[in-house]
Amino acid sequence: MIYALLDAYESLQVFLETGGMVLLLIGINIFGMWTLIFERIWFFQLRYRKDKAHRLDQWHARSERQSWPAQQIRALMISKSREALNDRLALIQTLIAICPLLGLLGTVTGMIEVFSSMSFFGTGNARNMAAGVSKATIPTMAGMVGALSGLFAITYLKRFAQRESELIEDGLTTEH
Repeated sequence: MIYALLDAYESLQVFLETGGMVLLLIGINIFGMWTLIFERIWFFQLRYRKDKAHRLDQWHARSERQSWPAQQIRALMISKSREALNDRLALIQTLIAICPLLGLLGTVTGMIEVFSSMSFFGTGNARNMAAGVSKATIPTMAGMVGALSGLFAITYLKRFAQRESELIEDGLTTEH
């Protein structure tokens, strides 16, 4: 077990060295993004369902639902539900948008290393040039993979939030 962990740590260290420092930034960004995505999924599956049931019970317990004050209370309940459902989705979208930008930064820093190697050693040192090309391509790939995976997740989260917003609005009817 310990040897497997050490081997995994060494492999991760070699991967980070191959991709450069920007790869670490991409990893931190992806970790933060997926932490927020899992938090939203947890919220939708556990906490929001209880909040929704509580709001619907509160509304249906009202004896009067037609007056202006009742309609304002209904609007407030719908607004609070939408706010809870859409919380942190903009931050997740921002982290998704940052992924390819960090990948591009990795491409630029890797290519700078290639050109630096060429200026010192000429085109004869293929090993140094290959290391720079690795630092250029690996962060690009990591940034795109992170952005694509996050894009699928945010699409699901936004659709769920939209559907639940419509359901809560339909559930808070003015009829008895």
